[in-house]
Parts: sequence; structure tokens; C-alpha cells
Amino acid sequence: MQKYILIWRKRQTGRKWIKYCVRFLLLGLILLLGTILLCNRIIIHSTESCLYDQVETIPANRVGVLLGTSPKLRGGRPNLYFNYRITAAVELFQAGKISRILVSGDNRRMNYNEPVEMRKALIAHGIPDSVIVMDFAGIRTLDSVIRAKKVFGQDRFTIISQRFHNERALYIAGRNGIEAVGFNAKDVDVYSGVKTRVRELLARVKVFIDIVVHKGPRHLGKREIIP
Repeated sequence: MQKYILIWRKRQTGRKWIKYCVRFLLLGLILLLGTILLCNRIIIHSTESCLYDQVETIPANRVGVLLGTSPKLRGGRPNLYFNYRITAAVELFQAGKISRILVSGDNRRMNYNEPVEMRKALIAHGIPDSVIVMDFAGIRTLDSVIRAKKVFGQDRFTIISQRFHNERALYIAGRNGIEAVGFNAKDVDVYSGVKTRVRELLARVKVFIDIVVHKGPRHLGKREIIP
């Protein structure tokens, strides 16, 4: 009899631990979701007045910072995010809303160079090579935005990307004393951009972590002048 009582007590103890673990996991999940939603809301609310969809209404700035991405997807298909950003930059330039384009992206891997690919695409659309400046150390959005100020000497510029990306970039700019506006490139359909949107939510949490730990660009280097 005593043996069965001990077995029953062990089972009860085990069930209690399972309940505690489940409650702990649920609490952690609720806190995580709450943090994601809060960070997302702060960024959206803080930047909505600085975003523009129409060329006609956006203020003119000398420099447009074109945020990088790959021209091709993993399967070899064209990356619409890339194509639409190029189109947006061309529209701004042709409308006289920017006169220089700083293409900022990643080139850490062999045979992968976002600034070079953006430059090629812009030239193919009729943008003069002389107005394009390349930033090869735009590894993250944070790097691109802060380097535009600290390396290229710009404290006022237009950020060019999709709206969700512009929101985060503008928030980073504002926190670093930069007067920026964002021109929203055409977005891709919801189905095609699901993975990107999920990553974006996590990236917005990372923005606040970077602020807390005073995260800066991975590379700065010497100052460069945009002619």
C-alpha cells in the first residue's frame, strides 16, 4: 500500500512540474508577443508623418539613401523588393526630388555585392553614374543609416525602400539625430512577403535592443564626401 502511495505522490509531483512548465512557457510567449507588438506600434506611430507614397508630395533632399537587397531570390527568380526600390529611386531622381543616390548594402560574401548590383540597375534605368555613390558596408539597416551621417556627412536625406523597411530605418535615423523622410517603394503581395514580414517584426525588437546597448555600425572608417 505504501508503495502505491509513493508512486501516486511521484505522479502528482510530476504533474505539478508539467503544469508549472506549461504556465512558464505560456507566460514567456505572452511576454514575447507583447514585446513584439509594443515595439512594432512604437515604430509605426513615431514615423508615420515622415513617410510618403507620392513623388509629388515628398520634400526634396539632395541625397537619397537606397537600402540594399539582393537582385535575385534563392531560386534565381527576380527579387521584386529590389526591382521596386530601383524604380522608386529612379522616380525620385527624375522628378528632381534627389540629386545624388547613396546605394548602401552588403558585400561580405564572394559573388554577392548589393551596392554594385544596385548601381548597375540604376545606370540601366538612365541614372548617370556620376550621381551614384556606393556604401559597401551597409550590412544592416542600422549601418546604412548611421554611416550615411558619420561617414558620408549627411544629416538630412531621403530613405528609399518598402514602407515596412522605411519605418524601421526612419526610427533609427530619428534616434541618431538625423532628419529623414521615407519614400515608399511598391510592396510585394502579402503571400510572397510573409517570411520578410516575420523577420521585420523581430528586427523591430532588435532596434530597441541596439538602442539599449548603444550598438553602432560594424565599420566606420574615414569620412567620404558625396560630390
